[in-house]
Amino acid sequence: MADIQRTLVLLKPDALQRDLLGDIISRFERKGLKIAGLKLFQLSDEQLNVHYAHLSEKGFFADLKKFMMHTPVVGMVLEGIEAVAEVRKIVGSTNPREADAGTIRADFSMNVSSNLVHASDSVENAEAEVKRFFADDQIFAYQKITDQYIFG
Repeated sequence: MADIQRTLVLLKPDALQRDLLGDIISRFERKGLKIAGLKLFQLSDEQLNVHYAHLSEKGFFADLKKFMMHTPVVGMVLEGIEAVAEVRKIVGSTNPREADAGTIRADFSMNVSSNLVHASDSVENAEAEVKRFFADDQIFAYQKITDQYIFG
Protein backbone atom coordinates (compact mmCIF):
# COMPACT_ATOMS: atom_id res chain seq x y z
CA MET A 1 0.00 0.00 0.00
CA ALA A 2 1.31 3.42 -0.94
CA ASP A 3 2.30 5.85 1.83
CA ILE A 4 -0.50 8.45 1.70
CA GLN A 5 0.53 11.61 3.54
CA ARG A 6 -0.84 15.08 4.18
CA THR A 7 1.28 18.19 4.01
CA LEU A 8 0.92 21.94 4.36
CA VAL A 9 1.48 24.54 1.67
CA LEU A 10 1.20 28.29 2.24
CA LEU A 11 0.92 30.53 -0.78
CA LYS A 12 2.68 33.65 0.45
CA PRO A 13 1.67 37.30 -0.06
CA ASP A 14 3.81 37.60 -3.21
CA ALA A 15 1.83 34.78 -4.85
CA LEU A 16 -1.41 36.60 -4.01
CA GLN A 17 -0.10 40.00 -5.16
CA ARG A 18 1.22 38.60 -8.45
CA ASP A 19 -2.03 36.73 -9.28
CA LEU A 20 -0.27 33.36 -9.31
CA LEU A 21 -2.61 31.42 -7.02
CA GLY A 22 -4.31 29.49 -9.84
CA ASP A 23 -1.03 28.73 -11.61
CA ILE A 24 0.53 27.41 -8.41
CA ILE A 25 -2.47 25.38 -7.25
CA SER A 26 -2.79 23.81 -10.70
CA ARG A 27 0.78 22.43 -10.43
CA PHE A 28 -0.23 20.38 -7.40
CA GLU A 29 -3.51 19.28 -8.97
CA ARG A 30 -1.81 18.17 -12.20
CA LYS A 31 0.59 16.04 -10.16
CA GLY A 32 -2.41 14.27 -8.68
CA LEU A 33 -2.27 15.68 -5.17
CA LYS A 34 -5.70 16.00 -3.59
CA ILE A 35 -6.75 19.23 -1.88
CA ALA A 36 -7.95 18.18 1.56
CA GLY A 37 -8.13 21.73 2.92
CA LEU A 38 -8.03 25.20 1.38
CA LYS A 39 -8.54 28.65 2.89
CA LEU A 40 -7.58 32.32 2.68
CA PHE A 41 -6.57 33.78 6.03
CA GLN A 42 -4.46 36.43 7.74
CA LEU A 43 -1.45 35.15 9.69
CA SER A 44 -0.99 36.45 13.23
CA ASP A 45 2.22 37.52 14.92
CA GLU A 46 1.84 34.59 17.32
CA GLN A 47 1.40 32.04 14.51
CA LEU A 48 4.50 33.36 12.77
CA ASN A 49 6.56 33.29 15.97
CA VAL A 50 5.76 29.59 16.31
CA HIS A 51 5.95 28.72 12.60
CA TYR A 52 9.28 30.45 12.02
CA ALA A 53 10.77 29.90 15.52
CA HIS A 54 13.84 28.31 13.90
CA LEU A 55 14.55 31.68 12.22
CA SER A 56 13.85 33.92 15.22
CA GLU A 57 17.53 34.73 15.81
CA LYS A 58 18.13 35.73 12.18
CA GLY A 59 18.47 39.42 11.31
CA PHE A 60 15.70 39.18 8.72
CA PHE A 61 13.08 37.72 11.10
CA ALA A 62 11.15 40.97 11.68
CA ASP A 63 11.04 41.66 7.92
CA LEU A 64 9.88 38.10 7.25
CA LYS A 65 6.99 38.47 9.69
CA LYS A 66 6.04 41.87 8.26
CA PHE A 67 6.06 40.39 4.75
CA MET A 68 3.98 37.36 5.74
CA MET A 69 1.35 39.62 7.37
CA HIS A 70 1.27 42.09 4.45
CA THR A 71 -1.74 40.36 2.89
CA PRO A 72 -3.69 37.19 3.59
CA VAL A 73 -2.13 33.90 2.58
CA VAL A 74 -3.71 30.81 1.06
CA GLY A 75 -3.25 27.68 3.10
CA MET A 76 -3.65 24.22 1.62
CA VAL A 77 -3.56 20.74 3.00
CA LEU A 78 -2.50 18.43 0.19
CA GLU A 79 -2.82 14.66 0.27
CA GLY A 80 -1.09 12.05 -1.82
CA ILE A 81 1.54 9.36 -2.09
CA GLU A 82 4.63 10.61 -0.23
CA ALA A 83 3.03 14.07 -0.41
CA VAL A 84 5.72 15.83 1.63
CA ALA A 85 8.56 14.90 -0.72
CA GLU A 86 6.45 15.29 -3.86
CA VAL A 87 5.36 18.81 -2.89
CA ARG A 88 8.98 19.76 -2.14
CA LYS A 89 9.96 18.60 -5.66
CA ILE A 90 7.22 20.69 -7.24
CA VAL A 91 8.09 23.76 -5.16
CA GLY A 92 11.85 23.64 -5.74
CA SER A 93 14.82 24.93 -3.79
CA THR A 94 14.35 27.75 -1.26
CA ASN A 95 16.61 29.87 -3.46
CA PRO A 96 14.71 30.19 -6.75
CA ARG A 97 17.92 30.82 -8.70
CA GLU A 98 19.15 27.37 -7.59
CA ALA A 99 15.81 25.61 -8.11
CA ASP A 100 15.42 23.07 -10.90
CA ALA A 101 13.75 24.34 -14.07
CA GLY A 102 10.06 23.52 -14.07
CA THR A 103 9.59 24.01 -10.33
CA ILE A 104 7.30 26.73 -9.00
CA ARG A 105 10.15 28.77 -7.55
CA ALA A 106 12.36 28.47 -10.63
CA ASP A 107 9.54 29.37 -12.99
CA PHE A 108 7.99 32.27 -11.06
CA SER A 109 10.55 33.73 -8.64
CA MET A 110 13.99 35.32 -8.52
CA ASN A 111 14.85 35.75 -4.83
CA VAL A 112 14.62 33.92 -1.51
CA SER A 113 12.57 36.59 0.26
CA SER A 114 9.85 36.38 -2.40
CA ASN A 115 9.86 32.67 -3.17
CA LEU A 116 6.04 32.40 -3.29
CA VAL A 117 5.45 29.21 -1.30
CA HIS A 118 6.07 27.56 2.04
CA ALA A 119 6.01 23.75 2.00
CA SER A 120 6.50 21.42 4.95
CA ASP A 121 9.99 19.90 4.92
CA SER A 122 9.36 16.64 6.78
CA VAL A 123 6.51 14.32 7.68
CA GLU A 124 6.79 15.39 11.34
CA ASN A 125 6.72 19.10 10.48
CA ALA A 126 3.84 18.55 8.06
CA GLU A 127 1.73 17.01 10.83
CA ALA A 128 2.50 19.90 13.21
CA GLU A 129 2.01 22.59 10.56
CA VAL A 130 -1.32 21.20 9.34
CA LYS A 131 -2.57 21.29 12.96
CA ARG A 132 -1.16 24.81 13.42
CA PHE A 133 -3.19 26.30 10.57
CA PHE A 134 -6.19 23.98 10.08
CA ALA A 135 -8.83 22.79 12.53
CA ASP A 136 -9.98 19.20 12.11
CA ASP A 137 -13.30 20.35 10.61
CA GLN A 138 -11.42 22.28 7.89
CA ILE A 139 -9.80 19.12 6.49
CA PHE A 140 -11.85 16.77 4.36
CA ALA A 141 -11.51 13.12 3.43
CA TYR A 142 -13.33 12.28 0.21
CA GLN A 143 -13.07 10.02 -2.81
CA LYS A 144 -12.37 11.30 -6.29
CA ILE A 145 -12.92 9.21 -9.38
CA THR A 146 -9.27 9.83 -10.30
CA ASP A 147 -7.96 8.34 -7.00
CA GLN A 148 -7.86 4.86 -8.51
CA TYR A 149 -5.70 6.09 -11.39
CA ILE A 150 -3.40 8.31 -9.34
CA PHE A 151 -2.98 6.34 -6.11
CA GLY A 152 -3.31 2.87 -7.67
